[in-house]
Amino acid sequence: MADRRRTFGPVVLLGLAGGTLAAVGGNQQVVSGEASSASLQMTFDASMPLVTALALVALAAWGVLLVTRGRVRRAMAVLGTLAAAGALVAAIAAYPQVSDDLREQLGQLGIDDGEVGPTGWYWAAVLGTVLALVAGVLATLWCRAWPEMGRRYDAPTAAAPVSEVPPEEQSSLDLWKALDEGRDPTAPRTDEG
Repeated sequence: MADRRRTFGPVVLLGLAGGTLAAVGGNQQVVSGEASSASLQMTFDASMPLVTALALVALAAWGVLLVTRGRVRRAMAVLGTLAAAGALVAAIAAYPQVSDDLREQLGQLGIDDGEVGPTGWYWAAVLGTVLALVAGVLATLWCRAWPEMGRRYDAPTAAAPVSEVPPEEQSSLDLWKALDEGRDPTAPRTDEG
């Protein structure tokens, strides 16, 4: 159990790094084309917006995972894993489509000998989705053993009881605690009967 607690930081960093790399890579030009018969410049939007969107979902799941515990934490780990898996599938499926779109645009310009290939951003996006997927699977398996935020950061669930001691007899610490709980220690008490 103690060994799994030590995995918290590395796995979270791996998930955040993978999600960020996938989100940035999916938003960049993922294919490029060259033609030897013509010297012309053309712009071609070859990003993978679905990969970017799913990577952002995975990043959001990591953010929620950091501040939750129990079943919600595990659900966020599963959601992040599913989003990363979807991003990986989308990245693999997008490459042939984006490449065919670029070849078609080159063909409309009369360039049939153009070479189309992936850029470094494509491989960065694929690597990022794989890293995010691995981190998500590890988080799903190990999140129960990870440290959690203390309950003192939770919102109060019930109204705090009114102190029976008059403010003059309370210590400074008791007065500050009352203020922290949202009560006015100098306000007159109302006796409920």
